[in-house]
Amino acid sequence: MVESKGWNWKIVKDDKEEIWKNPSIESYYLLNRWKLQDKKDFLDLGCGLGRHSILFGKNDFKVNCFDISAEAIARTKEWAKKENLEFEYKVGDMLNLPYENEQFDCIYCRNVISHTDTEGMKQVIKELYRVMKNNGECYLTLGSKDTWGFKQEDWPLIDENTRLRMEEGPEYKIPHFYVDYNLVKELFKDFEIINIYQVVDYYEEKEKLFDSYHYHILILKK
Repeated sequence: MVESKGWNWKIVKDDKEEIWKNPSIESYYLLNRWKLQDKKDFLDLGCGLGRHSILFGKNDFKVNCFDISAEAIARTKEWAKKENLEFEYKVGDMLNLPYENEQFDCIYCRNVISHTDTEGMKQVIKELYRVMKNNGECYLTLGSKDTWGFKQEDWPLIDENTRLRMEEGPEYKIPHFYVDYNLVKELFKDFEIINIYQVVDYYEEKEKLFDSYHYHILILKK
């Protein structure tokens, strides 16, 4: 199992952080879904700069912010203070979540838990199961083996599902775990899988087109 390593948020400056301050599209769906289910105990797993913590906090959820990066937690806390919101904060490793059993009825982890290898992923999923209440839901994303990153042969292969990202930036030398449909089904066999769908994002950089594929997965603990 590789050593856990978080984003280097210190190099994400104010002029680059706007994207990390805007909630993702699906977070609004989840907000309404979980409100209708009367869920309240929310874990933002890998909160980054707090974009989803702030959204759920403004809608009366009891928010717990978790990240491996002390920088991320500090910046989330600063933003929450400006919004007059009170959250619980913890810095730690997703391989060993510092929470009680069955503490949360809704968990959101977008592009977070894939920052490990295959053995690490299995451990993270065990931890998710442990901290989720019965009938609790978790929405998560995982990188797809169809994406360009998994096909980078010059990025070291840690195991059959994991490459070490060698692109300069906040994710430099962070492991990235990738899946296909069958592996998703295998990994989450102890949960009820409500939805699985694959999304592709296109973006251009230096006149080169990139395609980034992710599986979006909604699971239920029964």
